[in-house]
This record gives sequence, C-alpha cells and structure tokens, in this order.
Amino acid sequence: MTMDDTDHQLIALLRQDARLPVASLAARLKVSRGTVSNRLRKLEDEQVIVGYTVRLRPDAEPDQIRAWMGVRVDGNQTRAVMASLLGEPGVEALHDTNGRWDLLAALRAESMAELSRVLERIRLIKGIANTETSILLASYR
Repeated sequence: MTMDDTDHQLIALLRQDARLPVASLAARLKVSRGTVSNRLRKLEDEQVIVGYTVRLRPDAEPDQIRAWMGVRVDGNQTRAVMASLLGEPGVEALHDTNGRWDLLAALRAESMAELSRVLERIRLIKGIANTETSILLASYR
C-alpha cells in the first residue's frame, strides 16, 4: 500500500491518541469525516493498522517485573528462534536488531519466580547461542 502525507499525519495523530473521534481527526487534518473513515478502513484492511491499544504509565503496574533480553542466534536459525519466542507467553515484544544481539525481547512476569521459569524455557529453545537479561528498575517515559 502506498501512503501519502495525509495517511502519515493520520497515523501520527492516532499514535498520540488512538481514541480521537473521526470528527476531531478530520478537523485536524482539514479533510472530511468520510475521508478519515475511508482511510482508516483502508489502513486496517491493508493491515497497516493492526490494532489499537492503551499505553500505561510505567508505574501503573508496580507488581509486574519487566526485563529486556538480548538473544544471539546460532547460525541461520533466526526464523525458528523468532517463532519459538513469539509463542512464549512471557515475551511481550520481540525485535530484530543489529549489533551485539540478533534479537531483543521485552519480557514480562508477575514474580521473580515466574521470570525465572520464562528464562529457563527460553534457554531451552534450539538455536539460541547466548542470552543476556536486564531487569528494568525504572522507566522515565
């Protein structure tokens, strides 16, 4: 799908507040409500927009343990490792990166014991050469 400036501006507005009414989006973009509705439908149909979500303050879930895990993959097994990690309930997000780590996984657990079980399961995934995990202590934005 080819997106124009209006599509990009629409997405930018939704990133700031996905609950903005179509009328407000139309007013800010200086287009009709029908134009916004049609573009939203097209962006959703083409799976450019795959969902809407809620962002919480970092301290809104104080009992959650969050961590980042760098993953180095053995040989040419990245796709298989990614598929396994995406199936792991403790993996909140997965990113393909360059540099020291092949993948970066955002982890979430209810307790240190649960995080330990998540780490154990991940270490058993065939194709993972090495991992390094850092627990998030504080988030500022």
